[in-house]
Amino acid sequence: MALDLTPDELLTTTRSVRKRLDLERAVPREVVQECIQIALQAPSGSNSQAWHWVVVTDPEKRRALADLYGRHFDPYIAASEEAAPYPASDPRAAAAPRVSASARHLREHLHEVPVHVIPCQWGRTEGADSFAQASFWGSILPAAWSFMLALRSRGLGSSWTTLHLPSEAEAAEVLGIPHDKVTQAGLFPVAYTRGTDFKPAARVDPGRLIHWDTW
Repeated sequence: MALDLTPDELLTTTRSVRKRLDLERAVPREVVQECIQIALQAPSGSNSQAWHWVVVTDPEKRRALADLYGRHFDPYIAASEEAAPYPASDPRAAAAPRVSASARHLREHLHEVPVHVIPCQWGRTEGADSFAQASFWGSILPAAWSFMLALRSRGLGSSWTTLHLPSEAEAAEVLGIPHDKVTQAGLFPVAYTRGTDFKPAARVDPGRLIHWDTW
């Protein structure tokens, strides 16, 4: 059943959900397929639509992906918690401890999330110039974001993660992905959310980020 959200509410309340993923409730296959079907309406460069979606429900494969994720998460989070990249007045500084705790929760429970979705795109980007890189990623990221929006509109949530990608080749072996021909764009843990009352997050004043006519 779709949530009663305006377009602006959908866009501003689709959050990275970690702690509030319901690990006990099953996610029907048809709901995931509906969300992917919506994602397939996203634009892609030259109308290539070179997408593939690997949906993982097998517990052993989810555990294997979570192990790869954890291998790179642990040093990453330790380094990020030591750094203090934002001044105290920046809203990102206030949110940092909460985000870190949420990320650690997902790391500990990723294997329990009932569905993992890996959006993929045909082709590789090694050695590509900035034009080719922008064209490639600009052809998969809109579809992945549309997938997250479709989940939110149905009372599900996810988090856009990429920390398994340093071991992308190993993940490809687990899932039978032809690694030499296909690129994984991320790993989306998918579950129903405990409650649907998500709100817009504090963000930097857009006046600091918008440049009119020159930097």
